[in-house]
Amino acid sequence: MSIFEAIRSALTAIGANALRSALTMLGIIIGVAAVIAMVAIGSGARERVTSQIKSLGANLAIIQSGNVTQGGVRLGAGASSTLTDEDAASIIREVDDVVAAAPVIVTRAQAVYAGTNWSTQITATDLDFFAAREWEVAEGRLFEPEELRRGEIVAVIGQTVARNLFGETNPLDQQFRIRNVPFKVIGVMAAKGQSALGQDQDDVIFVPLDTGRRRIVGRNYARDRSVQTIMVKFASEQAIAPGIAQTSALLRQRHRLMDDADDDFIVRNLTEIANTATAAANTLSWLLAAVAAVSLLVGGIGIMNIMLVSVTERTREIGLRLAVGARQRDVLAQFLIEATTLATIGGAVGIALGVAAALTIANIAGWPSVISIETILIAVGVSGMIGVFFGFYPARQAARLDPIEALRRE
Repeated sequence: MSIFEAIRSALTAIGANALRSALTMLGIIIGVAAVIAMVAIGSGARERVTSQIKSLGANLAIIQSGNVTQGGVRLGAGASSTLTDEDAASIIREVDDVVAAAPVIVTRAQAVYAGTNWSTQITATDLDFFAAREWEVAEGRLFEPEELRRGEIVAVIGQTVARNLFGETNPLDQQFRIRNVPFKVIGVMAAKGQSALGQDQDDVIFVPLDTGRRRIVGRNYARDRSVQTIMVKFASEQAIAPGIAQTSALLRQRHRLMDDADDDFIVRNLTEIANTATAAANTLSWLLAAVAAVSLLVGGIGIMNIMLVSVTERTREIGLRLAVGARQRDVLAQFLIEATTLATIGGAVGIALGVAAALTIANIAGWPSVISIETILIAVGVSGMIGVFFGFYPARQAARLDPIEALRRE
């Protein structure tokens, strides 16, 4: 019996009981569709988390003010600003593989233009911030070094501020106010989207560091030349760990901390946070796929069940085949091919439904959906193997029937 005759016989047997075959394939269809949809959605979630974290910039470390003790009382992290813009300049000069070190002060204030106002984040910083965040200007320009040095009253705004404060008006060269201080718009940043924590990164106004300290934030920052945060960008991911160690040692030296004193700053490695988030998304993706794979197991059991029923119903046919010269391996191959065909057809239908479900869910949820060819090929291969695995026992039972006993059965 050739392989083509076996396939034709299998398709004939499946077609003879079309409804039963369709119900048998249903478990495989649901299983394969669920696996493809869940893997695609999980991969899409991973891509979204990764892109959101990368939007902060690559190879970044964030230095923030840490714990301060006054009169024996520990005030907690961020209670007092212990960082200065000179710390940032020293990091650039003395720490290896540092591309940028941006001093940053952040506050919130109301921006007013004509009859419109908008509450937004005000970020006082210098040009290193945009290099660290890998953030390009869409219209206009960034600050010039002389504007930063003199503390000019100019601003670069995000897309959300441009839309909500200026509406259809071109914001370039327009005057607006922050706390009654008139600012001139010199640039509009490219869109960044949401951060990993859901914050709108485009809802921001950038001003020169000294301008923000003197005109917006307050005198304390201006007097001490202090900053809230220093954003450090390293040349590569491999340079981050040794760079953070060097930075910590440098800041302890600059802040004159005793050997037994706690750091008065906190260093956060954003690359580690990104890797942790990606690993969590991967785990979620595999968990969803594992749960969906249970449906494949149920489908395989359904195939075994229906094939055993088929062997019982076709006992006389099997006996007749054996009696006229068919070998056991021919009967074994016939029923194995029938089981595998059932599983493969179910897998093909499941792939189509899985892709459609993944695209539909992604469209409704607003998430990207990553459907890989590898996942589809694996799904087809697994469905075929399920047909072989769960069809082997019924096929073996059919092949081992005694022809005489089989022909006697009604």
